[in-house]
Amino acid sequence: MDKKILLLMGFLGASVLVMVIDVSLPNALVDPLIRILLLAIALFLSIMAFSTRFYTYLLLPMLKQRSRHVVLSTDDAYWLSAGQDAVMHREGILFAATVLVKIPMYVSATQMNPEEKLNFTRQVARLVALSQEPVRFTTQLHMMNKDNYIKTLRDTINEVDTMEAALMSGGTVSEPEQVIKGKSSMWHHMLDNVASTPSFELVSFAAVSARSPKEFEAVAEAQRRAREVISGISAVFGVSSSIVTGSEILKFVEPEYSIPYSTVAEQISKSVREQVI
Repeated sequence: MDKKILLLMGFLGASVLVMVIDVSLPNALVDPLIRILLLAIALFLSIMAFSTRFYTYLLLPMLKQRSRHVVLSTDDAYWLSAGQDAVMHREGILFAATVLVKIPMYVSATQMNPEEKLNFTRQVARLVALSQEPVRFTTQLHMMNKDNYIKTLRDTINEVDTMEAALMSGGTVSEPEQVIKGKSSMWHHMLDNVASTPSFELVSFAAVSARSPKEFEAVAEAQRRAREVISGISAVFGVSSSIVTGSEILKFVEPEYSIPYSTVAEQISKSVREQVI
């Protein structure tokens, strides 16, 4: 049923219900102000009912604004293929497979002279014309997750600090005193530098898709198109590109990989500590 008709019937029904309640209440037990209030509510609902003809596009969001769920799509969710080398999606009776190709870039445009920038632009133009099928080229800058590296540094620092504590207490250690103190200073300085500022990674990739009634056929066709793009990238830029597989795919499609929660939480905590101090 049309949403306008549903809203009209809903508001009219509510208005009639309030009026019935108002009429059915005994005069001896109900204050006149309550009757006036109920009549005002019924009048307001009647006005809202007849307003649905022109203002449905405003009323629907107002009625749904309390909901915390936003439905972006009613289709099936995305999933990885059996070989974990393609992102799958169901579109009606067809399976859509998307394969991601990583494009390594070792030179920044800021390091090029005008002639090199012109040649690079021509290379990009050749890259765009590689395939007759649609290809999406993307370059994204995302924050690197250094948590594992920081954990390794802290474990190493703990080992060196243990050796230094044993040395100070007169115990025997396997390395000279100067070496242990030098290691302690070096690892602490490295940890301060790594943890003090966020690190970013610039990643370029190409995405190719294919559709087929069968899942494996869609994956096979997307893989074929991806190999064509890889060959073209190798010929244009002279770099070795590769198909993104496994959990690395999440780096390109999952927001938490672009901005790791733990890294952001650590920076927020550090900012709060600095403000308190």
